Amino acid sequence: MTKQSFLKGTLILLAAGIVNRILGFIPRITLPRLIGAEGVGLYQMGFPFMIVILTLITGGIPIAVAKLIAEAEAENNESRIRRILRLAMTLTVSLAILFTLASLLGAQWIANHLLTDSRVYYTFLCMTPIIILVGIGSVLRGYFQGRQNMIPTAVSQVAETFIRIFTVLAFAYALLPYGIEYAAAGAMAGVMVGEAVALLVLYLYYRRSRSQTTPFPIAKIGSVPLVGRLANLKHLLKLAMPITGSKLVGSCSYFLESILIIRSLAAAGIATKLATAQYGMLQGMIIPILLLPSALTYSLSVSLIPSLSEAAARNDMQTIHNRLHQSLKLALVTGAPFVMIMFVLAEPLCDLMYGQSQIAPMLKMMAPVALFIYFQAPLQASLQALNRPGSALVNTLIGSVIKLALIVGLAGQPQFGILGAVMAININIMLVTVLHWHSVVRLLHFRMQMIDFAKVGLAMLVSGWCSYVLMYTHWIDVEAVRFAVSCIAGVIIYLSCSVLLRLIDRSDLTRVLLLGRKLIK
Repeated sequence: MTKQSFLKGTLILLAAGIVNRILGFIPRITLPRLIGAEGVGLYQMGFPFMIVILTLITGGIPIAVAKLIAEAEAENNESRIRRILRLAMTLTVSLAILFTLASLLGAQWIANHLLTDSRVYYTFLCMTPIIILVGIGSVLRGYFQGRQNMIPTAVSQVAETFIRIFTVLAFAYALLPYGIEYAAAGAMAGVMVGEAVALLVLYLYYRRSRSQTTPFPIAKIGSVPLVGRLANLKHLLKLAMPITGSKLVGSCSYFLESILIIRSLAAAGIATKLATAQYGMLQGMIIPILLLPSALTYSLSVSLIPSLSEAAARNDMQTIHNRLHQSLKLALVTGAPFVMIMFVLAEPLCDLMYGQSQIAPMLKMMAPVALFIYFQAPLQASLQALNRPGSALVNTLIGSVIKLALIVGLAGQPQFGILGAVMAININIMLVTVLHWHSVVRLLHFRMQMIDFAKVGLAMLVSGWCSYVLMYTHWIDVEAVRFAVSCIAGVIIYLSCSVLLRLIDRSDLTRVLLLGRKLIK
């Protein structure tokens, strides 16, 4: 089976992530124009509950599978790899079927009582089949991640995004004449089709990988000692449950956040339809822009877990420190220009993308905090890879409790409204990232050079000032042209400053370009 180095695997996932983000913004830009902010709110409202279910089913299992398979790969134990995969698949599919049936039977009650808007019922029904599809796909992704083969994950993500572009918009458009609740349900049905295609791609890669691995006698049912199966199950759950707990805290927090924001806005005197629309603006428009650069941090996180697991098994602290430093520096240096653009050019960005410049204040408030988001993923992946998922769980729990309390206290006040929810989310992001950083430093005695942060800040100030001047000096009447030129110029100036300040090394650029050329071939 094809196996990639840490940097090559990261670049493969990064390339797929960039393609996904770019393609994924096509429906995100067009869907609000098609079904409006209220329709986007209905489309988004069911996701938090579904994420809770998916966390219960898949939460820590893919990471546990990746870690166990990476260890078995180091031992060259193909038989153990197959047993781990079968065990994880059986457990995940059983839970997925159980929760799918429960969701279908309780859909009406969930829509009326938990999701605060009964019109989300049809969207929720279209969402339930995704449980099984994502459950099976997550185990296969963990399998390939553990074998440090990131190509199947990357290809499946691109295929899912490409299909989703057409199905989400086509189904939403076809059902729009029946009402926005049906249009939102059609969009969700399009997401389901995309997930089915992603699973098909992963399955085809798995069939291919089986033919390339060294054959071994396939154990019949009962031929493997019961003690061995129980030991594998115990080991799998021991790794998976703390990670699941950490993710469950985050997903439950997201679910309660969606409910509390709507209810707090209602307490502030905002009508239900307007509150749904504002929630749709925040979760369906602002958050996706903030998460655009997270393609890199996701790639780093996925590649870090097997890499750090192998290094920890060898007690190779030098490799652990090097990998972690590489990841955090990449997250900082690459995320900074996006933060600069989102802050300086918030109004034209929101206007050109969504035709709604009034949401720009939310983007401006959240843009500076985005750097904490990009740092958070590699830090959490490091804690999980180094057998400290409990620390990540506690940190996430502390941040979630404070966030929910602040949402109730701030969003319920008429003078703040939805901006109160934005402030609460910002505080949560910063707090959890700082706590993760403290846990990693305490565990590894890890340090980063503070001068790097100062250099990045200087590069952002210079490039941001240039972008601002180019955007708001009326040297041409076409706003889209000024925006494009200011973005390109800002990024070029930022990269130039990074090279001059030695944030980016020439050897790093050469390696990335060479690997990029190989990946393209």
